[in-house]
Amino acid sequence: MALSYYKETLKETANKLATSGKGILAVDESTNTCGKRLASIGVDNTEENRQAYRGMLFTSEGLGKYISGAILFEETLFQDHADGESMVAKLEKQGIIPGIKVDKGLKPLVGALEHETYCSGLDGLTERASDYYARGARFAKWRAVLQITKDGPSDLAIKENAWGLARYARSVQEAGLVPIIEPEILMDGDHDILTTSEIQEKIIKEVYFACQQNGVYLEGTLLKPSMTVPGADNESKSDPKNVALATVTTLLRSVPAAVPGIVFLSGGLSEEEASLYLNEMNLLGADKPWNLSFSYGRALQHSALRAWGGSNEAEGQKFVLARAQANSEASKGLYVLGSQPSSDEKLFVAGYTY
Repeated sequence: MALSYYKETLKETANKLATSGKGILAVDESTNTCGKRLASIGVDNTEENRQAYRGMLFTSEGLGKYISGAILFEETLFQDHADGESMVAKLEKQGIIPGIKVDKGLKPLVGALEHETYCSGLDGLTERASDYYARGARFAKWRAVLQITKDGPSDLAIKENAWGLARYARSVQEAGLVPIIEPEILMDGDHDILTTSEIQEKIIKEVYFACQQNGVYLEGTLLKPSMTVPGADNESKSDPKNVALATVTTLLRSVPAAVPGIVFLSGGLSEEEASLYLNEMNLLGADKPWNLSFSYGRALQHSALRAWGGSNEAEGQKFVLARAQANSEASKGLYVLGSQPSSDEKLFVAGYTY
C-alpha cells in the first residue's frame, strides 16, 4: 500500500480525532516511566499492575463521550484486559480510536549542544506501522524534544528534529496511520513567554517546511505542541489569558490551515492549569482554522492514579471521567474553574526523562 491509497481514510481519522469537544488520552508511558508513576502510589511495576491500571482507565463508562483517541505503548496495544478481551477492543467499544507511540526514545545529538537530542526509531518504521495497523491502531505519535537555554536550541537540533518528525509522519502515513507531530519544548529554564513564542514559531515553521519536502499529507495529520508558557524558573506568573493569546498567536503564524486539529500536551502543567489555559484559548475571538483540544497524559491521569491506588477501580474511574469532562468543556470554552475535582499540584519535574 502507499499514501495515495490511504489518503481519504487518513483525513477521515484525523477529523474524527479532532472532533469538537473531544480530546486524546495519552497513555503511552514507557515501562520505566509507568514504573515511576506506580511507585508514587506504592505499587510495584509489574505487567499485571500496568494492565490493571490501564484497564481501569479504558473501561471507565462514558469515557468515549469526551475522548476521541488513546495513545498506547506497544505493550498495551498487544495486551489483553484481565477479562481476556483485548485492550484495543475495550477502547473501540467506547468509540475511542487506538493509537501507538512509535518512536524509540531520545539519543544524544552529536555536534549539537551538550543536552540536545534527536528521536530514534526511523529504521523499519513503515513495517512496524503496518503491524500496528493490523492490530487496530489508526494513528501514531512521535515526540521530539527541544529546550530553551542561553545558547539553544541550536539550529542543528531544530533542523534534525524537524526532519525526523517529517520522516516519521510520511513513513506511518504509508501504512495508514495518522501521525501526531509532537515538537515539545521543555518548561525547564527562566526564559520569558516572548522568548518561548519566538523560538516555538521558528521550530514549528521548520517542522512544516520539512513536512512539505517529504510530501506529508497535512489533512491527515495532527499537531501536538507545548503551550506557549514562560520557563518554570521565570519569576512572572503565567496568567491564563496571556498564555492563551501567546499560544494562539504563535500557532496562527506557523501552522498551516490544512491541519485539522491541534491537541496540546500538558508538559508539567497542573491538572487545573491545563484546563484553564485550553479554555481561554477557545474563548479567544480569533478566527482559528483548526480545532484546539488536548492530548494529555499526567493532566488527565494524576488524580485518577492516586484515587485508584492499586485497587480502587471505581474511584480511579470517577476522577479520570471528571478530568476528561473538564477538558472536553475547556476545548469548547465552557469550563468553569473548580467545577470538576482536580489537583493544583505542579506536575513539572526539572530535567525529567521519560
